[in-house]
Amino acid sequence: MEHLWAFWRSAYIENVDKISSECFLCEAIKQPREKYREYLVLHKGKKAFVIMNLFPYNGGHLMVCPIRHTDDFTSLSEEELLEINKLTQACIKALKMTISPHGFNVGWNLGRVAGAGLEQHIHCHIVPRWNGDTNFMPVLGATKVISQHFLELYDKIKPNLDKVLEEMGLK
Repeated sequence: MEHLWAFWRSAYIENVDKISSECFLCEAIKQPREKYREYLVLHKGKKAFVIMNLFPYNGGHLMVCPIRHTDDFTSLSEEELLEINKLTQACIKALKMTISPHGFNVGWNLGRVAGAGLEQHIHCHIVPRWNGDTNFMPVLGATKVISQHFLELYDKIKPNLDKVLEEMGLK
């Protein structure tokens, strides 16, 4: 087995026994605003929020989540659906401004069999894609290389997302 050093994982490993059994999305969004960066929360709206994925498929992988803890997509209200979709649109615009991807994968993994890593709190994935972003590492080595630290990327995405949200009347 090959190893690739991911220095930011040490905080997780050192605190694994202290990690709450609570839903990590619910835990992140209940934090005071001054802790949002630490929890990778980019925006909290009235019914939904945006958070960076701690285990991204690619750099800039975001998730848009209802604030309400639910595992049932069909239970989402019209207000939740509308805000989630508006935030998804805003995230795509902000990511285009920030990291210039060539395309996106956007979608929901509903249920464990559909690939949901966290099936108790549904969320929409926004994954930036680039031509050639699948190289030999994930194909042969089952390893994904993310070249930028989460917080460095957070600091680049946040002002652009705030600008887009302001323009869309969501902030």
